[in-house]
Amino acid sequence: MVLLSLTALICFIFGSAQQPLRGPQALIWSGDKNVSSRGAGSLLYVALGSAKQVAIFDIESSRIVGTIETIAEPTGLTLAANGAYLYVTCAARQGRLCVIDTAAKLIVKQIPVGNYPRSPVLNPDGNMLYVCNRFSNDVSVISLKEEKQIVSIDVLREPYAAGISPDGKWLYVGHHLPDGPANTGFIACKVLVINTETVQIDAAISLPNGSTGLRDVTVSPDGQYVYVTHILARYIVPTSQLEKGWMNTNALSIIDAQKKELIETVLLDDVDNGAANPWAVGASPDGKYICVTHAGTDELSVIDASALHSKIGSRYSSSIEHRASRIENELSFLYGIRKRINLPGKGPRALAIVGSKVYIAEYFTDSITIVELNEKLVTRQSSLVSRPMDEGRRTKDDMQTSATRRGEMLFNDASLCFQQWQSCASCHPDGRVDALNWDLLNDGISNPKNTKSLLLAHETPPAMITGVRDRAETAVRAGIKNIQFAMCSEQDAVAIDEYLKSLQPVPNPYLVNGKLSSAARRGQKIFKKAGCAQCHSGPLYTDLQKYDVGTGRDMEKGRLFDTPTLVEVWRTAPYLYDGRAATIKEVLTIYNPDDKHGVTSNLTESEINNLAEFVLSQ
Repeated sequence: MVLLSLTALICFIFGSAQQPLRGPQALIWSGDKNVSSRGAGSLLYVALGSAKQVAIFDIESSRIVGTIETIAEPTGLTLAANGAYLYVTCAARQGRLCVIDTAAKLIVKQIPVGNYPRSPVLNPDGNMLYVCNRFSNDVSVISLKEEKQIVSIDVLREPYAAGISPDGKWLYVGHHLPDGPANTGFIACKVLVINTETVQIDAAISLPNGSTGLRDVTVSPDGQYVYVTHILARYIVPTSQLEKGWMNTNALSIIDAQKKELIETVLLDDVDNGAANPWAVGASPDGKYICVTHAGTDELSVIDASALHSKIGSRYSSSIEHRASRIENELSFLYGIRKRINLPGKGPRALAIVGSKVYIAEYFTDSITIVELNEKLVTRQSSLVSRPMDEGRRTKDDMQTSATRRGEMLFNDASLCFQQWQSCASCHPDGRVDALNWDLLNDGISNPKNTKSLLLAHETPPAMITGVRDRAETAVRAGIKNIQFAMCSEQDAVAIDEYLKSLQPVPNPYLVNGKLSSAARRGQKIFKKAGCAQCHSGPLYTDLQKYDVGTGRDMEKGRLFDTPTLVEVWRTAPYLYDGRAATIKEVLTIYNPDDKHGVTSNLTESEINNLAEFVLSQ
């Protein structure tokens, strides 16, 4: 049994609720990862997503000493070994890797990459850099000597986080959501292992069934293990309760880097206290601790790494293939080897470990909290925002921004839920989908439905796939009651409504310079010819009516389904009410045998492809 002694330090919950959200969401330390912070680099660079800035945070004085403007939302940071250059991924349709001269505090080079880049990873020799392009589903390989992308590696759906082995040979790419259909009985996101010498995928490691919402990947200092944070959903059961992780649990998966296979998945929850929405993961330089932030419960888990691996090893016989028990179902597995620390800020989404200190960026309170990994008490304070706005000068727009920001915080806050098992964002990350089927009790039992995006939900009533809620406002309140198993004030519900109304479509990766491709323009004519435009009409591509389009099966045969908007449909796979169609092309062909869902049976292969291209371009 190993005991951990830790002290959390508040560095202020900065600013007022009325200030624009700056959104700290990535951290990188300027010092040598293998030594103490003092004398080896005293700066943290903080990506402020909403502010489109990188803040420079002095860890000795605990204050911001400068900011650098970026060209778009900064989503990830990495730093040259000598600290001379900071590399920042900036999210846009035509994404950029910005190279910042840290002395001049200026962008000196912009390198084109893919759509919505994030998680830049630098090779240990400092010559190559890798970027996950979230919505173009590829990884950019960038030569820093040539200052350009030299190759793009096609990967799976939404590459979100990456880590690299200490020798630089292996790149581990974690995917935010599962790919493929949702009705197969097994669906989970994956980690790809890429050989950086051959620039080829060497292995695809599937996480346990129900794994979704992957947020971070890190490699242990000795290169033996890869740690991955994600949600482990129990989607195969009706959502009739939440006790003991009945619906969603929260997990850390451990991969054997040598064998390129999953060793085990451990739950970060306790028996009666969920640890919702695990986000950032890091290993201390000495390898003693694994640290995980919980964005839904505003906590930090600190796990004794040696004790963890010893305990896992004790459950196996001679090989990791032979399981003594199913650890991924044990809510008490981490007892005695993990410490859960309540953090003072809201929405911890990034961490950096500097010596014996963990610096944690808190998204909703624009704050940094420091946690000590020993008995020493640190008493520093710092601010990531300017002084509070004059309350007497607030405008209606300020009030609306405040409500929207509060709603986003509540949407991501698991304290709204019974026993903190999940937040709204657990099933609707970024307000979108988790790619799973859920047997919600809105319309009876034993009839699971695929998670629906909440983008434009308030503008396209009724709500839910079968339209069982008259409008999104009704669905929000019913969801809190029947899925979160909690009650909330009308003020909180209204704030969540305002947040959902504020959601905007992400720039579409299928568009060419913001316009339809030639194939999509051909598909636009076929869209009308096939009769799709009759129901998917108007600027939001829905007539707000319900129809039997022949896709119902078993209990759902003959069921009327709400006509969904096609806006951002490219992001919301799988398709149809039960997620059986992995692609739009399958919706138009395999799962439309009677032409009730558009007259497509007489179309050529080329016409089908053009039609699918147009639909995906919305």
